[in-house]
Order: sequence, then C-alpha cells, then structure tokens
Amino acid sequence: MDSETIPPSAPPAGSRGRFAAVYRVLDDAIAARAFPGCAFGVLAGGKVVLQDALGRFTYEEGAPAVTAETIYDVASLTKVASTTAAAMLLYQRGLLDLDTPLGELLPGFVVGRAPGDRARHVKLRHLLAHNSGLPGYVDFFRTVTTPSALYRACLELQLEAEPGARAEYSDPGFILLGKALEVCTREYLATWVRREVYQPLGMAATGFCPPSAACSSIPPTEEDTALRHRRIQGEVQDEHAWLLKGAGGHAGLFSNVPDLLRLAAEILGAGPKAGPETRKPRLFDAATVELFAQRQSPEGSSRALGWDTPSPDSTSGRHFSPRSIGHLGFSGCSLWIDREARVAVALLTNRTWPDRLAAASQLIREIRPAFHDAVREAL
Repeated sequence: MDSETIPPSAPPAGSRGRFAAVYRVLDDAIAARAFPGCAFGVLAGGKVVLQDALGRFTYEEGAPAVTAETIYDVASLTKVASTTAAAMLLYQRGLLDLDTPLGELLPGFVVGRAPGDRARHVKLRHLLAHNSGLPGYVDFFRTVTTPSALYRACLELQLEAEPGARAEYSDPGFILLGKALEVCTREYLATWVRREVYQPLGMAATGFCPPSAACSSIPPTEEDTALRHRRIQGEVQDEHAWLLKGAGGHAGLFSNVPDLLRLAAEILGAGPKAGPETRKPRLFDAATVELFAQRQSPEGSSRALGWDTPSPDSTSGRHFSPRSIGHLGFSGCSLWIDREARVAVALLTNRTWPDRLAAASQLIREIRPAFHDAVREAL
C-alpha cells in the first residue's frame, strides 16, 4: 500500500449504496446542525474505498458545497500529523532522545526553579504522552499578545502532578514540545515538517498559514466576537496558535481527507515493502510506529506517544481494535487508524460554526462513534 498512489478524489462507484448507513449518520448530523458540511474517507484493503463530502461551508443558502478535497482547519490533528510525525522521524534518524529532559532543550523551563522541582524531571516522552504534570489548558490569550510572551507563560507554568503520575491532555505541553523540536531541527517546525513529511508523502494540500488567495476555499470555523472580531476563515481558529503566527506544536495545521489518508497509508505500510520491485523507502519504519503506538503511564491512560488509542467510550466506536491509534480536533475533525484491521477513517467538519458553544455543535460527541461504527460495519 503506497501513500503516493492514493487517488485525490472521487468515491468508488456504488459506494453510497454500500455505505448507506454512513451517509445516513452524516445527513442526519447536518440536518441537526451539528455541522454545516463534512468531508470523509475510508482506507481499507490497501485502497481508498470511500472518499466523499456532504453539505456546505456554512448554513447560509448558496454557500459553497464541500468536496472530497476541501481543506479544513484540523485543529489538534496537528499534534499527530505535524508534531508527533516530526518526533517519530527525528527519533528514527537518531536525532531525538525521548528521555531528554525538556529543560536541556528549553532552559527557561527550569531556570529559577528549586533544585528538587519536579519540572526538572519532565522529559520529551512525558509531553508526547500527556503525562508531564502540566495543566490541560490555560487561556493565556487573554493576557499575552506575542509569541515570546506565550512561550514564556508556558515555560513558567507550575506542574500539577509528578511527571508520569497523571494523564491530562495538555495544550501547553505540545506548545512546548513543538518549540523543543525546533531547537532540535534548528528551523521552524512548519518548514521542517513540510519538507521532511508532507512533500515525501505527496501531501500537497497540507500545511500551516494558507495563502490569502486560498482562504475563501476553506470552510470558516467561527464568528469570533471576543478576540479577533471577524469571521475566522482560512486562518487558524485556536487562539494560541494564532498568537504563534498560525503555527504551533498543538494546532494550526490545515489539511484534507486525501492527504490524511496518505499519512494513514504510510502508518499502515510502515516497514519493508513486499515484492522485488525497487521503490523509495518508507518514511516510518515498523519499529518506530510500534513504539509511538504503545500506551504510556499511568495505568488506564489511553494515551500513546502523541497518539491516542481506543478507550471504552472512545469516539472511534465499538469496532476499532486495541492496536488502533488516532486523534481528534476541536473543530470537529478526526483520524483513526486500525493497525490490526488495516483500516483508516478520516472525518473533517467545521462543527464550531458559527458558535463553538452552541448546543448543536456538541452533537459531534455522539456522531463520531456512530459514524465510525457505520463505516466498520459496512466494510
């Protein structure tokens, strides 16, 4: 299965009949105003078996229709499709030691702290596993206005638990991880990951900070009446990524279904290729994928290194195996990859439109597992 051979568009003939239950879940979601439109795709048996779209960019009459190639703000999918992918590749190349203390790469994290401060024990693997002890979220954007001030605020955070003792999904942790990887690569993460990951995989639609000419072709995420006082379209919705000029270790990436399926195909195809033909080597080897897919401490956490894994109430539904990895995005996006069944499913929406706090936008919690169950039962 070659990531570069995935077709860019067009669902296979007859797919709506085979996946009728999938379309029904998504049609009902649009009717309930869970989101105005969506793009989705399924990889199975080494090929794309479903790639399509429903609905429109917004609820306005005459709004552009979503297509299978529509680019979305994928929010926290950035954490796996950019930051974790970079960490995997750097680790594989021997350029990243997961047990490196964060303070060695970012001295500001430990300067001024007492010799026994638990922050001195935070390692890069703790940031990837969301068990560093850092808080889950702090609305820094209310008090800081520059990238340097935001980084300083993250560096000065007090830990709420011993590293490795508590799992709490942490945006500040990935903001710091992204900066630490930039110290390793000596260039901006957005630049490095485009050259080292997206270009080799043919992910031409994926990247940070879309050009202004492309903004109208990207579904808006929110009518922001609190901070930017404008429609957020073609610029990152996440306030902290916006403060970081559109590119953070935690958010800021824009992508589409074909590109995310290319990344999933690379994950599923990791390792030596079968057959005598000579082709370019895989980006990630099997050992790297296996390492980053393993659940981390504490006991009961669903978090692997960067990736999430299915939990009893997982948004992946009832049919993804324990060897699955995936992630969600606040904007209503998700990617799940079942390494046992060799199936990948991508769903992109702008469920936060026009108001992230609207009751209907919370329906995504019910729609995601229903959608994934319908996909897996159709295969």
